[in-house]
Amino acid sequence: MRAAALAAVTALAACGGGAIRGVTSATHVGGAVPAFGDTAPHVWRHGHPYNLPVHGVDVSRYQGDVDWYSARRAGVSFAFIKATEGGDHSDPNFRRYWAETRAAGIPRGAYHFYYFCRGGAEQAAWFIANVPRERGALPPVLDLEWNHASRNCRHKPSAAEVQREVSAFISVITQYYGQRPIIYTTVDFYRDTNIRHLNADFWLRSVADHPRETYPGQRWTFWQYTGTGTAPGFRGNVDLNAFAGNRAQWNMWLGARMQR
Repeated sequence: MRAAALAAVTALAACGGGAIRGVTSATHVGGAVPAFGDTAPHVWRHGHPYNLPVHGVDVSRYQGDVDWYSARRAGVSFAFIKATEGGDHSDPNFRRYWAETRAAGIPRGAYHFYYFCRGGAEQAAWFIANVPRERGALPPVLDLEWNHASRNCRHKPSAAEVQREVSAFISVITQYYGQRPIIYTTVDFYRDTNIRHLNADFWLRSVADHPRETYPGQRWTFWQYTGTGTAPGFRGNVDLNAFAGNRAQWNMWLGARMQR
């Protein structure tokens, strides 16, 4: 089943239609679109995320108590949950969210916030110490962005150092989980570090315009389109994201990329 799904999804990617390596653009793909809100809406100049039917959230301790059953009924199709940061920090809500999303039947994965004052392999080991290998889990996520507000690490490495250490992280994680991590990134980090050549599914933050405008030519699988979203089950704002394809493509992607 997994081999067949992977072959089908890879074929879709080759056609530019959303899947393992994502898409560069999106047209109307059909299916019910969740009715989420935004406390700071704006006009989308070159295409909006609302014609994509598969939406989800990413969460950390800042979301507090979440009613995941309400979230699922409202159309939350996936969740990425912060697990770790650097080499010694874990999110206090990770284990609770991990269990609650599973109970609610929401596909979910864990993400690691990268810290530039520790090596990639060391951070991968910390992630592994905190995130279980679990059947049905989404691939791990590596969150790559500049952290200008950090009080402990002012280091801003070169593009070559970033690529070297990130490759070390990816190698360790892939070997342990049997899944190549998804790369989450922001516009400035992407431009500064030339990570476009990493062999990964990309999850792109683009809250002011369509990813094809902010990341020209980059294939993507997930689009974080707002950090001020609202959705049933959440008391305050929550990051909202869209998958790059339709429901059938989502199911194929899950079949190829979920942990076995």
